[in-house]
Amino acid sequence: MTRVTRGTISLKRRKNVLKAAKGFRIQRSKKEREAKVALRKAGVHAFSHRKDKKNDMRKLWNVKINAILRENGTTYSKFINKLKLAKVELDRKVLAQIAETNPTAFVNLIKQVA
Repeated sequence: MTRVTRGTISLKRRKNVLKAAKGFRIQRSKKEREAKVALRKAGVHAFSHRKDKKNDMRKLWNVKINAILRENGTTYSKFINKLKLAKVELDRKVLAQIAETNPTAFVNLIKQVA
């Protein structure tokens, strides 16, 4: 049976790990073992923070909506309640975009719901 050298596969794997860890600090970008650990942790954080990002965006939309509502003499919670009672089915993302890009239309919506 012929002899198989496995050096090429090992080098390829090591090269890919270090390439993925490029830009990490100190030994995490230079040593394979450190890089593997760093990449594993980076993957865990990336997964959980993708979930957190959705929550962060919703909070931002609420702040944007509330800012224009307070200028017009009402609050976020009262406005959302009136929207639900009026059966207006606009989500917070759309409301925040309208509030930011077209404040006059948003003021008209406030008056219409009230």
